[in-house]
Amino acid sequence: MNNYIKLPAVLLLADGTVYHGKAAGKIGTTTGEICFNTGMTGYQEIFTDPSYFGQIMVTTNAHIGNYGIHNEEIESDNIKIAGLVCKNFNITYSRKMADSSIQDYFLEEKIVGISDVDTRSLVRHIRDKGAMNAIISSEILDIEELKAKLAKVPSMDGLELSSQVSTKEAYEYGDKNAPKRVAVLDLGVKKNILRNFDSRGVFSKVFPAKTSFAEMEKWNPDGYFISNGPGDPSAMPYAIETVKEVLKSEKPLFGICLGHQLLALANDIRTMKMFNGHRGLNHPVKNIIINHCEVTSQNHGFGVIPEDVRNSDKVEITHLNLNDQSIEGIRVKGKKAFSVQYHPESSPGPHDSRYLFDDFVALMNN
Repeated sequence: MNNYIKLPAVLLLADGTVYHGKAAGKIGTTTGEICFNTGMTGYQEIFTDPSYFGQIMVTTNAHIGNYGIHNEEIESDNIKIAGLVCKNFNITYSRKMADSSIQDYFLEEKIVGISDVDTRSLVRHIRDKGAMNAIISSEILDIEELKAKLAKVPSMDGLELSSQVSTKEAYEYGDKNAPKRVAVLDLGVKKNILRNFDSRGVFSKVFPAKTSFAEMEKWNPDGYFISNGPGDPSAMPYAIETVKEVLKSEKPLFGICLGHQLLALANDIRTMKMFNGHRGLNHPVKNIIINHCEVTSQNHGFGVIPEDVRNSDKVEITHLNLNDQSIEGIRVKGKKAFSVQYHPESSPGPHDSRYLFDDFVALMNN
């Protein structure tokens, strides 16, 4: 296995920048939009987060795989990232409760990666140049051949991806005898969101992305949850229409990440592709309603246009990002509907924002 990951590999960015490293995971070739996550822990949760579908992930923490893979620490049933770029790909792990090494995990999931890359240099480059497509290969080392393959990869801007990661069949989660029921529109929902509902006495039914409001309403839920997910929210007219129907019903609605962007679009607020998204575990957000700061987990490459939110007579701002003043939360005037751009269910942490689930349950109880 040690000989395996010492094979050469290449990372090529769309602007022609080349990084050389060593093969990690499956020998092969993969493409996607390159992005980076600044979290110091939680690499397995990152790998399995459906919001990262179609993206090559650069991890800024120097060691990935050092505490192994634990089968329960997943946000979906398989790895969703398109590929991995890291500094140290640690096959040897130190945690007794781990079930396997990261290398075995990547081989089982057929994930291509590259290690021994100067990720500090790479992240600085992406920060300066913005989001772009990239290709990793440990089987093709010819740069011109890789350029030809990369040129065929579509831009993330305008891509609808949620229907590709959503459940194909509706399923239930939690205690059927729980006092409250929430209909979850699965656009790439994370398992820890469902765990947070379950721990608060809420029984969930998770519906495929293109399920109509009328179909979900047959289940007679007490509230609706619009999940996180990958891709461009403006390319999802079906989901925007569903959110509009939920708002008409007057039932409580809670959206996270992509769900936040869709709530905005349903209220005539436009979204945009960010120059660099927010991805990490330490983003400061201010709740301007209660004048309280929380450290948040984030992972998004699209956002709502701040001017549209400030000029809207339909919504009000509830949360602001303290790094760049981007809109992190809104609520609809006269409705029991609110959303946040970040991830209050954050696993492994921080847990500053878990109160938002309590707020949603309170709306359903009222």
